[in-house]
Amino acid sequence: MTEREGAGTATVVGAGIAGLATAIGLRRAGWTVTVLERRTELERYGAAFGIHPTAQSALDRLGVGGALRAHAVPYRDAHIRTPDGRTLARLPLERIERKASRPELLISRPYLLDALLAALDAFGDVPVKLGETVTDVAALAATQDLVVGADGIRSAVRTARFGARSGPRPVSTVAWIGIADFESPVHGETWGCGRFFGLTPVEPGRTNWYATVPVRGAEGSTGPTASSAAAEEELRAAFAGWHDPIPRILDATDPATWIRYEMRHLHPALPSFVSADGRVAPVALVGDAAHAMTPNLGQGACTAILDADALTRAVAAAPPGPAALAAALRAYDRERRRSAQRTAFASRTLHRFMSTERTWLRDAAVRLLPG
Repeated sequence: MTEREGAGTATVVGAGIAGLATAIGLRRAGWTVTVLERRTELERYGAAFGIHPTAQSALDRLGVGGALRAHAVPYRDAHIRTPDGRTLARLPLERIERKASRPELLISRPYLLDALLAALDAFGDVPVKLGETVTDVAALAATQDLVVGADGIRSAVRTARFGARSGPRPVSTVAWIGIADFESPVHGETWGCGRFFGLTPVEPGRTNWYATVPVRGAEGSTGPTASSAAAEEELRAAFAGWHDPIPRILDATDPATWIRYEMRHLHPALPSFVSADGRVAPVALVGDAAHAMTPNLGQGACTAILDADALTRAVAAAPPGPAALAAALRAYDRERRRSAQRTAFASRTLHRFMSTERTWLRDAAVRLLPG
């Protein structure tokens, strides 16, 4: 995609991965773009994003691929294990690399955010306005040619244009994430009874980890929060006795940096990612606003990047005029909605499979996977 000028005006609501990537693509297509973010500062907590080769290609088209690879590490050797350390199967990372001729990459969230922000800053004319809460989407749409909802699972843009039928739904699981100052000798996931623990590389000398446990009692957390001492002890107890290096990984992570949240997904699936009825400026949804999913497939960041790429390619190819823009948005919806919703469904299904208490049946099925 090459940069051109004078295409239209757009406001992107949300400055996460989806919003920043979309803003870059729109600006490269010649649009005048503003980004609004309700938080007073961007979320910079740790955790590694897995970037599939298809999403890497999308970032290349957005001009961010080089910055991604400067800070990313390849993910090549990982296994599914039992709590006592026995290997059940290998994750299909080699097959992914053979098919795409490039490996899956892992990058720390702050590095990816920095790369996107740097690409946006290079234009010199795309404001990212922090502390801006959008409460009147209709009024915003009246001033723009396009509004993009990239404002997460509790999207105000989605609710305003599509109603409240689709919204966050809990899956009775609490998730934890962190980065240990310790390089694990093994990577992959360990599946236990109703819980699991994952280990991935993130940068030299450090290990990205994530864990889930069943909800105990009423949960009030709707987003990532710092952990409490009691919750930390609960997590340690949940994985006490599991194979090395899981206990050491927890010991090598500063508890002040542990992040805890209740896992949720968007349900029911939306009938469309776009609204373009001609009465007001059209709206398009990207990322979690469109299809928030459980993290089991590690595809949340990838789908957000693919949304941004597909949306901005469609818009860039459209000739001037509202009818052409509406057609471009429908093309985006055709390209992305079913694919993203299949990924979300597959991730939710995998969550049920991984978190089952009928471990003997699950483990027997996993052992049948090709090596």
